[in-house]
Amino acid sequence: VQLQASGGGLVQSGGSLRLSCVASSRVILSRQGMGWFRQAPGKEREFVSMISWSGGIKFYADAVKGRFTISKDDAKNTIHLEMNSLGPEDTAVYYCAVGNTEAWPRPERLDSWGQGTLVTVSS
Repeated sequence: VQLQASGGGLVQSGGSLRLSCVASSRVILSRQGMGWFRQAPGKEREFVSMISWSGGIKFYADAVKGRFTISKDDAKNTIHLEMNSLGPEDTAVYYCAVGNTEAWPRPERLDSWGQGTLVTVSS
């Protein structure tokens, strides 16, 4: 499965952005999940959010709970990450990934990664 992330950009603190990730495969197995990690300059990659393709499971990192919302579009093999109330601490390259649901949120166990999209939040 190849993943293509988009939607990053420059936004002021308090603003919003919507990231998208399209999977090339026409079939995402129901036992798989797709989601997001991010990596800020000089920091390790960290988990952000994940949604199971069956739709029954969603979870978020504590740092984004209440501000970010993950969703999926089955027909388009796409997930979205709606990011609100952004702050400078959210500045990072955001990567989408796919893997079996039980593998999340361990990045070393996931199957495929997108190329990343840069989110920059100015203060």
